[in-house]
Parts: sequence; C-alpha cells; structure tokens
Amino acid sequence: MRTLIFDTDIGVDDAFALAYAARTQHLLGITTVFGNVAVGQAVKNARLFCQKMAIDAEVYRGYARPLAQAPSAPATLHGQDGLGDAFENSYSDQAPGAVQFIIDSVRAQPHQITLVAIGPLTNIASAINQAPDIIPLVKELVIMGGAFGTGGHSGNVTPFSEFNIWKDPHAADQVLTSALNVVVIPLDVTHKVLITGEEVQRLNQPVLSAICRPYLAYSLAKEGFNGMALHDTLAVAWLSLPEAFTLAESPLRVITEGIACGQTVRRLSALASRQDPFAGLPAQRIALGVDADAVRAHFFNTLTAP
Repeated sequence: MRTLIFDTDIGVDDAFALAYAARTQHLLGITTVFGNVAVGQAVKNARLFCQKMAIDAEVYRGYARPLAQAPSAPATLHGQDGLGDAFENSYSDQAPGAVQFIIDSVRAQPHQITLVAIGPLTNIASAINQAPDIIPLVKELVIMGGAFGTGGHSGNVTPFSEFNIWKDPHAADQVLTSALNVVVIPLDVTHKVLITGEEVQRLNQPVLSAICRPYLAYSLAKEGFNGMALHDTLAVAWLSLPEAFTLAESPLRVITEGIACGQTVRRLSALASRQDPFAGLPAQRIALGVDADAVRAHFFNTLTAP
C-alpha cells in the first residue's frame, strides 16, 4: 500500500480511479486541477464524491489554467458538472492550496509519497518549479496521459494528442524532462481495458452507476460501444499490479506548438542526429503493453468486495 497524493480534474473516469485508489492505497490528500471541469468544480466534485463513497481525504485547490497557453473549454462527455449531473452539489469550491500541500507533504515525508496525476500536469510542474528540492524526494510519479501510437492508439483530442497532455503541454514537457521518477500510463494501454455498461451495474456501486450515464451515452453514440475505457484507473492499477504492465524506457518530450501540439514523443532511434531534443534527459518508463484481463479482474474484485 502506497501513500498517495491524488491529483485530478475529477470527471467520471477519474471518479472510478479514486474509488479504486481509496480501497487499495492510503490517500494523503486529493489535489484538484482544471481539465475535465473548471478547478472550482473539481473541488466540489471531489468533496461530493468522497462524501458519497465514504472516502476520508482532504481536498486541495490547484491551478485554474495552463502555465503558458490560453485555456480551453472543459470536456463535455462527463456531463455539465463532470460527474454526470447525477447529484445536487452544494459544496464550497474553496480549499487550501494544492501546490503548497504537495511541496510540504513531500518535504515532511521524503521518499514516502507517490504522486498519481490523472489530469493536466500543471500542479506537478508548478510544485517542482517552486521547490526543485522535492524532485529526488518523491517516491514515484504515476501519470495517466499521452499516446505513443502503439497498435494505432494515438491522440483522443487531435490525431496526435491525448487530453491531459494537450490541456497543458508546457507543464507536461517540464514534468517529463525532469528527474522525477516517472511512470507514464498512456492511451496505448488504457484503451485496452474496457468495462461495459452492464459490468458497471454488476459492480453494485450505485454512485458509479449514476455518474457514468452521460459518459456511456457518449461512447455509444460516438463509437457504438455501450461501455468505457478505464483510463485513469490504470494509473492506480500500476501500483497494485506492476507485473501486469510491459514497460519501455526512453527520454520523453512534449510538443508545445503547431499542429502536433500536445503530442508525447519518445526517442525511437539511437542514430546520431544534428539536433537531439532528448540530449541529456533522463529515461522515463512508459507502459506500452498490459494484461487487460488481470487489471479488469483486480478492479472488479476490489470494487465488489464488501
């Protein structure tokens, strides 16, 4: 069991991941960021979901916009409020600062805290920019984000770019080129772990069933599939089932402008080049394969346990 700071722009698949994390790890706190919803809505959603699911964790408010580029509109497939418009939400959108909480916590518990980031990486980039001394003190940073083209799994916002990275590519590039101990869980593997609408009902988790209705309807209309990929859940699955993942190692960059803005790229060749954008960068771990059956089984067993 890890001690986690769970960084999220909480929408539907984030909520599934949070429910899974609460049953498998120790949640030190939940830090929120813009992305699927505005950051104030993310604060409200995290508080509501914790109350509904009996999760004991403090909520912190992070960044409301990207580091360098103009902000873009929230996602739509999660409903207007990000949690399927399933519940009234009267919680406050104010909370203590997320970035300072990350910095203070890592300093207080060196080499003990795992960061799980399943939204844009703005809070994480800001924390290491403000306090670079924490970089070697973080046990591990697990990111759900990016797409590297394995098996045709490329971007889900543009042909190149995955949503979380696309939302703040400058922050992602800073984080992925840092000396943090990073594991990236990209669309290459998350698209392989699917759950149907009928299987959601069999979880016997009424809150999850309620919030995912617009998400499932969107999937059915757009892809003809009554179900969803367990995208963000796989970042938590890495902590419980690392043996289910096949990793590659490479320095990573994120393209921050042009038609491929938000694309995650890795070094594919050792051939010398005149200009090397990976020169001097640390190798990071990237999940490019997954035992989908093992991950699904662990998720189902965890969520259906009394």
